[in-house]
Amino acid sequence: MSSFHDSDICRSILESLPSGLCVVDMQKKIVFWSDGAERITGHLRHEVIGHSCVSESLLHCDQPGCEFCKEDCPVALAIKTSRSTEAIGFLHHKTGYEIPVRIRAVPVHNQRGSIIGAVETFEELQATAAPLHRDDTLSLPGCIDLVTSVASHALMLSHLRRTLATFVKVQVPFSVLCLRLEGLLHFRASLGPEAASSLLRVVARSLESTLWTSDVIGRWSEDQFLVILIGCHAEALPAVRERVRRMLAGDGIEWWGERRSLPIAVGDASAQPDDTLESLIERMQKSLETASAWRTQAASASSGSASNGSSSNSSSSKGTSGS
Repeated sequence: MSSFHDSDICRSILESLPSGLCVVDMQKKIVFWSDGAERITGHLRHEVIGHSCVSESLLHCDQPGCEFCKEDCPVALAIKTSRSTEAIGFLHHKTGYEIPVRIRAVPVHNQRGSIIGAVETFEELQATAAPLHRDDTLSLPGCIDLVTSVASHALMLSHLRRTLATFVKVQVPFSVLCLRLEGLLHFRASLGPEAASSLLRVVARSLESTLWTSDVIGRWSEDQFLVILIGCHAEALPAVRERVRRMLAGDGIEWWGERRSLPIAVGDASAQPDDTLESLIERMQKSLETASAWRTQAASASSGSASNGSSSNSSSSKGTSGS
């Protein structure tokens, strides 16, 4: 029993836990990072020890793409209330995609009872969960996309036909999402094919982590992914679309020391009683074009406002200096 009082042995036990384990001090600087944390996030100890979980995109958030470590995050609450907390959140993997996790945080006290930090554990909610479309058919030629390892266009077309036939026969509802990486061709031309392939793989992995295992995910075209949402009614589609959009908003890759990403437009459609395969795809693509046009207009308006603001400030400055 006395061996277990050895701090090195206790540390070795904690480091070897399969779950992620992280300890932060009162300044929210990371002082301990377990083997499980390395495995889940891809970040090695020497990359995170001494770094702040507020300034670094390492730990959790309650929604994809939001700011990190707000006052209501599990670590902050554990320190503030002196009680353990639990939440569902996201971790940013080193390669760029986000992982849904269950987070538990507990305050750490010193011998005098004062809080000196917090310990946080995290477990993957869908760790290595394989979507239902990842069956033996993916081993057949032409059924898997070689870049992203998700279903190919041909297999997605087959899934879409079968799902629509089931809908017509027994009215099992379903919807589809079509996601396009805006500007992928220019991205590939500027940074090279490997950078484009890496970004596509990140988006594919995020989609697999975000959606239910009953949903079907695949490559639809060079810059597009298709998602078939089994059992998704038209009324539930906007919420699912927004969840996916926010999840993908933080996706990107580190390339030559810089963060690289692309905006993603999302189109959708829900199956209707008189739908054919062609009408469903046409409605989905029209929705995608509308979303893309809206995003472009919003970006142009934002750029124009910033430019006008700069011109106004410049004119104001000139007038002041002339007087």
